[in-house]
Amino acid sequence: MGAELGLSIGNRYSVVGCLYFVPYTLIQLPGNIFLRFFGVRLWLTICVLGWGVTQLGMGWVKTWGQLAACRTLLGLFEGGFFPALVFVITTWYKRHEVQKRIASFYLLSVIIGGFSGILAYGITFMKNKGGLSSWRWIFILEGIATIVLAILNHLFIADFPEKNTFLTPKQTKFVLRRIEVDRGDAVPDEITASKVLHHMADWTLWAYALMFMASAMPANAIAFFGPTILSSMGFDLKDSLLLTTPPYIFAALTCFVFAWISDRAKIRAPFIAIQAVLMFTGIVVTGYARQNGPRYFGLFLVNGGASTAIPAILAYSANNIVSQSKRAVQTAVVVSAGGVGGIFATLVFRQQDYPKYMPGVWAIMSLQCSTLLLLILTSWHFVRQNRLSKEGKLQTPLEGQPGFFYTL
Repeated sequence: MGAELGLSIGNRYSVVGCLYFVPYTLIQLPGNIFLRFFGVRLWLTICVLGWGVTQLGMGWVKTWGQLAACRTLLGLFEGGFFPALVFVITTWYKRHEVQKRIASFYLLSVIIGGFSGILAYGITFMKNKGGLSSWRWIFILEGIATIVLAILNHLFIADFPEKNTFLTPKQTKFVLRRIEVDRGDAVPDEITASKVLHHMADWTLWAYALMFMASAMPANAIAFFGPTILSSMGFDLKDSLLLTTPPYIFAALTCFVFAWISDRAKIRAPFIAIQAVLMFTGIVVTGYARQNGPRYFGLFLVNGGASTAIPAILAYSANNIVSQSKRAVQTAVVVSAGGVGGIFATLVFRQQDYPKYMPGVWAIMSLQCSTLLLLILTSWHFVRQNRLSKEGKLQTPLEGQPGFFYTL
């Protein structure tokens, strides 16, 4: 692909990667507003179908500019999907049930990311089939699979609890009552401009967003530059593609195990801190070790930590808010910070820094330190607010909901 489209000229490869994240970031908040307007089934189908058609089109691009345009469209469609999905999940489950559910859906992307290396390896043998290069077949087959998923999504996806059509009225009432008892926002409130501005004035929202960016940045770096990092260790292209899979398998296991433990323990911050330490340790080993074995092991730690922290931070954020309008805004802003992390990854993992990519290594180290500091700050704030509420020293209940306490 690089040779056919001239991606090795200047910073074209990084530009193509970066352009994806611009619309991905900008569509998040409008997307969650559109979600309420169009409904879950129609909005998610639009996103996934557009995603698949764009991937399919990438199989026939002739210039790097056309590839950049397709990547921009891909970011637009994918950007509307994930925050909408997280928002819908959090409306169905109690606060300390959501991380397993978010992790389960996020696991799909982790597993797909892991086996895409094997798929890419297999498709290398399709070179010149039908007169197309093997990399074109990757986009074509992934596009077809995504279009099929869009059709299945339209047939089977559930709407918001109060609008669902697959439960009986009695079952729906039971679901809504569980949510109302847990946090008092089973009934959706209207999203208005004044509410959006009010919700965005909450400083904790930006703390979650920065932590999410700090985890999304290494996740995107590994996804985008993983094969290149492996090739810098002396592996050829085919071996590099195959070796990207084991770190993703490890990430999938750690993602679900930590999600289950965190839901069971009903705490978030300590487990996010563990993942930050894993990412810090992993990138130090990958960046500074001399032998390939330890450097490769470092990728396991970085990928496992990032993939586990992402659903954990989303659960941490969702657990500490009340009202569906704030849930829609906060989910969108936090996930959009992941797009900023993706842009950051393409800027600090530069071609001129091959093979060690030390600016990227230092950036990941710094981001994990910032995550630990933010966790200390938010935990102190939540402990203090919970204590004051229990002692009756606050003028209003936490988040305006009697009996509500923050999750640490």
